[in-house]
Amino acid sequence: MPAVPVATKPVCLVCGDDEFAVKERAREIFKKWASEIGGSDHETIDGSVSNASDALRALAKLREGLQTLPFFGGGKVVWLQNCNFLGEERAAAAKDVTETLADLSAELKTFEFGTVRLLISAGKVDKRKTIYKTLEKIGAVESFDGLSVDDKDWAGEAEGMAIRALRALKKDITDEAVAKLVANVGPNARQLHSESEKLAMYVGDRSEIEIADVDAIVTRNKQARAFALGDALGERNLPVLLKCLDEELWEVRRDPSKSEIGLLYGLISKVRTLIFVKEMMAQGWLKPSRDFNSFRPQLARVPVDEMPEDKKFNPLSMNPYVLFRASNQVGKYSQAELVRAMSILLECNQKLVSRSLDESLVLQHALVQIVNRAA
Repeated sequence: MPAVPVATKPVCLVCGDDEFAVKERAREIFKKWASEIGGSDHETIDGSVSNASDALRALAKLREGLQTLPFFGGGKVVWLQNCNFLGEERAAAAKDVTETLADLSAELKTFEFGTVRLLISAGKVDKRKTIYKTLEKIGAVESFDGLSVDDKDWAGEAEGMAIRALRALKKDITDEAVAKLVANVGPNARQLHSESEKLAMYVGDRSEIEIADVDAIVTRNKQARAFALGDALGERNLPVLLKCLDEELWEVRRDPSKSEIGLLYGLISKVRTLIFVKEMMAQGWLKPSRDFNSFRPQLARVPVDEMPEDKKFNPLSMNPYVLFRASNQVGKYSQAELVRAMSILLECNQKLVSRSLDESLVLQHALVQIVNRAA
């Protein structure tokens, strides 16, 4: 957020990778400005372009909008929305677009705004460009970075987003349900909002959303790949596990972005999590709990200096709900069985990569070996 409130500046750029947050904030500013300065000639210009010619037309409309006085008096807000030529896009690199943006920057520095306001909403912006430096100097810049699994508390921020979206729809959600929602969706603000709307419609007149609702209606994206499969592995339930594997393999055949290797990596991550949790319990840092609300505070008491620096191997960087599920499943395996499971999955990886074998049979055989108590 900018140090100076938007209300004191006639120009504002809202940008960032978090598309949903950018759109919501820009819409909020546009509504606020339109209400403050009055008038009915506010103008919205589409800045989403596919080539340099479209970008030049959008900029021409923007300059015309700034120069045209409100027909009915009062103020005027000009909003260039969804702008996609301020970063490193192909259209942004065109010479004509670069020169026109430079001309616009010069005009904005001397423009008498008065009751005119300029709002620009965009995705990723190149901060080295003259237009960005100008907007930052004469106006306010608000940047919304997208959530990432590398963020320290991405799960907490994602839960907050989902809760706010549902409250706007007059719905509540249990702590365990929102944790499962985030575990399924991952750090994707746009999909979190979309899935929240789906949940609100699904429960109808019911005011509270429960975990069963999340299981029934929420779509799992790539960040949550093989979550159900890993959960079945943790439960050591072979019939359910093979059913989930069959469903995931069907998705692999339908979706080119998925692969058998991706499913395997999800299973490796699950077994690694079980090993982490079992060791944390052995150290007395965690205790089994059937209630997510009572489990989560335990993570705050785990000594940070005892954890690996690499986030990939640091359980505290994981989604708390994933650890909660593992804490209730880890008793189904001994430490030796989990170590053996990692060896089986390593062998499975080698077979998938180096041999011309049926991938589904290789995965099935590995999972049966892991779950089989007589092994």
